[in-house]
Amino acid sequence: MCAGARWFAIAGLLVATAGARGGERSDAELAYFVRHDCGSCHGMRLTGGLGPALTPEALADKPVGWVRTVILHGVPGTAMPGWRGVMTEDEAGRMAVQLKEQIHENR
Repeated sequence: MCAGARWFAIAGLLVATAGARGGERSDAELAYFVRHDCGSCHGMRLTGGLGPALTPEALADKPVGWVRTVILHGVPGTAMPGWRGVMTEDEAGRMAVQLKEQIHENR
């Protein structure tokens, strides 16, 4: 499956899952998303791969709002897609906090 088709399949699944539950994802669900979906480009330990590292050290000089914006809108001219249609602004904000602070505690 090509990367574009895979992304749309994942996005469709996430949208359907969120809609079926009728609410936002829990922090545990967001952490799972990061590990299994973001990890495919950013490395399974989030130390870098096709995309840059997403470790607290790598993100130390980036404000949470900047990380949230990248999650929602992607990075034009790169393989990083925007996830705005897949997650809410609040979910992207909570994911940004997890990346900067919490998610790496449970490696």
